[in-house]
Amino acid sequence: MFTARTRKGLAGLAGVAIAALALAGCSSSNPLDSGSSASATAGGTVVVGSQAYYSNEIIAEIYAQALEGAGVTVERQFNIGQRDAYIPLLKDGSVGLFPEYSGNLLQYFEADTTARTAEEVYAALPDALPDGLEVLDQSTATDQDSYTVTKAFADKYKLKTIADLAKVDVPLTLGGNAELAERPYGPTGLQSTYGVTVGFSATGDTTVEDLVAGTVNIANVYTADPRIQTQDLVVLEDPKGLFLASNVVPVVNSAVAAQVADVINAVSAKLTPEGLVALNVASTVDQKSSADIAKQWLADNGLN
Repeated sequence: MFTARTRKGLAGLAGVAIAALALAGCSSSNPLDSGSSASATAGGTVVVGSQAYYSNEIIAEIYAQALEGAGVTVERQFNIGQRDAYIPLLKDGSVGLFPEYSGNLLQYFEADTTARTAEEVYAALPDALPDGLEVLDQSTATDQDSYTVTKAFADKYKLKTIADLAKVDVPLTLGGNAELAERPYGPTGLQSTYGVTVGFSATGDTTVEDLVAGTVNIANVYTADPRIQTQDLVVLEDPKGLFLASNVVPVVNSAVAAQVADVINAVSAKLTPEGLVALNVASTVDQKSSADIAKQWLADNGLN
């Protein structure tokens, strides 16, 4: 069943399809060239893109292999770069499907958004996206800012959420990049949102190392960081939305939405926060290829 959240007007859809067909006659080996020989034409080849980021490429490869398993012809255009490079390709139909992150995607189109929770962000995306682009079902997997502690610290103080930090009876020191001190979700945000008072240490690139060593007892860590698994860390839940939620969500050109929705939504339903961390561990620690990681994940989740 087609469950894409955004449905723009038929005129916008037709316009994208026409643009995609026009591009189909051009050929280029450059993934940044919107004249790629494959295009986001309904019923034809689906071009799957990715950022130049190993975790994003793994998800894109999962999308690609899942579609191929369903009989769809796929072309890969990985390592394209950041949003300024690939959003135009999605809009003109040169790329049909891309793994995105809901909060960051929303802020790209709506910088002053007040949405914070996963539900709020996802609900805001349809109106924020330009005509011709849609999002399919988001996953529970995230790659966003978090406040993270060691498992030993979480167990000792029975910590599950950021709010639980208020009951800790030892001084709290937050570690992170220097700019975190002034960010709205930094020490000031912790106090105003959760009533938690912390000191701050600009730990920079050694944030996780300092957390493990006990130099700080809370750290600002991205939720898909493989060290969450390898260093036995615990991400504290954020029920009040201190951080802008950024769930993994597929963004598609409208011309291929109906063609890929069922397959990709099934992938999103299986992709969890812990699962995404494990995928990243397989890449960074086990040094497996994106193709091998994707193949194993699809088999483990009954999607191959």
